[in-house]
Amino acid sequence: MAGRIRREDVEAVRGRVRIEDVVGAHVALRSAGVGSLKGLCPFHDERTPSFHVRPQVGRYHCFGCGEGGDVISFVQKVDGLGFTDAVEHLASRVGMEVRYEDGGPARPGEEPGRRRRLLDAHRVAEEFYREQLLTPAAAPGRAFLAERGFDRSAAEEFGVGFAPQGWDGLLRHLRGRGFTEAELTASGLVSQGQRGIYDRFRGRLVWPIREVTGETVGFGARRLLDDDNGPKYLNTPETPLYRKSHVLYGIDLAKREISRERQVVVVEGYTDVMAMHLSGVRTAVATCGTAFGGDHARIVRRLLGDGGGAGGVQLVGGGSVGGAVVFTFDGDAAGQKAALRAFGEDQSFTAQTFVAVEPSGMDPCDLRQAKGPDAVRALVQARQPLFEFVIRSTLAAHDLTTAEGRIGALRAAAPVVAGIRDTALRPEYVRLLSGWLGLDDQETVRRAVQDAVRRGGGRGGAGDGRAARPDDRARGERGRDAAPEPVRVARMPTPDRRDPVAQVERTALEVVLQAPLLVPADFDALAPDAFAAPAYRAVHEAVRAAGGVAGARAHVERAGGASTAWVGAVLEEAAEPVHALVTELSVAPLPEDREEALPGYVRGVVMRLVDIGYTRQIADVRGRLQRMGPDADPAASRALFTELLDLEGRRRTLRESA
Repeated sequence: MAGRIRREDVEAVRGRVRIEDVVGAHVALRSAGVGSLKGLCPFHDERTPSFHVRPQVGRYHCFGCGEGGDVISFVQKVDGLGFTDAVEHLASRVGMEVRYEDGGPARPGEEPGRRRRLLDAHRVAEEFYREQLLTPAAAPGRAFLAERGFDRSAAEEFGVGFAPQGWDGLLRHLRGRGFTEAELTASGLVSQGQRGIYDRFRGRLVWPIREVTGETVGFGARRLLDDDNGPKYLNTPETPLYRKSHVLYGIDLAKREISRERQVVVVEGYTDVMAMHLSGVRTAVATCGTAFGGDHARIVRRLLGDGGGAGGVQLVGGGSVGGAVVFTFDGDAAGQKAALRAFGEDQSFTAQTFVAVEPSGMDPCDLRQAKGPDAVRALVQARQPLFEFVIRSTLAAHDLTTAEGRIGALRAAAPVVAGIRDTALRPEYVRLLSGWLGLDDQETVRRAVQDAVRRGGGRGGAGDGRAARPDDRARGERGRDAAPEPVRVARMPTPDRRDPVAQVERTALEVVLQAPLLVPADFDALAPDAFAAPAYRAVHEAVRAAGGVAGARAHVERAGGASTAWVGAVLEEAAEPVHALVTELSVAPLPEDREEALPGYVRGVVMRLVDIGYTRQIADVRGRLQRMGPDADPAASRALFTELLDLEGRRRTLRESA
């Protein structure tokens, strides 16, 4: 198992990757003053831009929903990646290979640089397949798409291509682009035969399978020709890039809508994903030749923002609060079996989980063809809770018109109810099960469920409601992906912006974080209690611990003029509850938007804070003088009076210089 990425490499990624380029791929940014950009927030719906990016600092913050961080956390949130994957993805953008503390490669079992080469091979292969779809030989592929209502623009949107019938068309193309035989074999794009290597996909329609970042890691290929004796669907084999239990087809296209709508629709095939998206259900994804499993659940949870809170709630109107995971299955026995398997994974979600099955048995692709996009959208809206579907499917195997059938159905369904992890939900399903069985005595059903709990029964996990999540059970095997879900830390209350003194304190911290080279040395002379607002005092303490303005200059000079490392140093020293505030202050637009006037503005802000400090000290000394009685020590009184005159003189000099 690889260790942590070296700290210097993480900092290098932060420094070398331009945050405005990464954010700009998701958000249309425009100027918002000196060194500041703004746009509509990708994390919540808004009409007026409140999402700000400050490239010089390398951070972003939304003043609407409070989301903020650096370029790494942005990729984590927008693409649903873990920290390690986000750093590796960003490093690849700038041609950088990250190193690990134990000296290992970026990923276990990989040579440095190998992953980038394999990704490049897949990119070239995708381009090749897409070009081939336009050739005369690809007529069967175009006919297949047309018969299912997919035109050329749909094929282009989903990257659909065609693998020519020849044995080595792609092989020769990739060799011509400089890829070695070892690289091609490792990529899974070719197969090994007695006479050497040859194209894995031949005479088939192919779909690119992409990671959440949009990089192609494999392909799915559909049989078209009568003389093709292979399976109906053939996927890329397990490779260093492609693990079928870790990828979801369409996730790259659906990720933003999943995060925005807090809904994911899981379908069974590539054409079903296409049909869903083209019908307006832009949250659809599909597994690739395997059942929906714990690692798929982990990907979906990240995009849903499902961190383990309270379960989702279905509303009367058909929507849900807390997120929704909708499984669509064929209406046949195989589809019902798939739904039963999904029941085990439902315990991985706090979102409400549903099943949508078309009564006549049509899949989404057929449904779109037969009844149009409205019917596809209606299918998703007509979903039913997964627990209900599984219980009813279990009951359907018994004859409920007989006493023996009802008892047999109860014995079969009780472990299902016992497997519901949410103990608050179980009593309601006990009541429902009683009604579905036609039993007036709910106590009989309740006892049967309790017996199943004691036996540890239940398809969804241990009967005590504390079943380990599938991804928890696999955590020991996943190594570097085993990081726990982040724990949300309480944020320190922000001072009232209407308080003029607090506003001066805030603005002073903004300029110290954003433009430390322009801040006068007077800032470092401020006393530890110079900031009255507790939140701002905590940030000031972190600034002092990071070296103050003098330390900031060293950080900025080492970074070639950028403040990225400086803000990072302050964050390291800051208490967890003020991390979000540090990010907010480092990104907040400054009132002065003229670059030539910025130095004077920064000095003026800091001097106002120093002036407030003098005023506080003067008031304190005057109060102490007034409290001295007639018997006070004359020497002590003179000392206080001298101190008062000195403070008033320094404040007067400050104001005259300003």
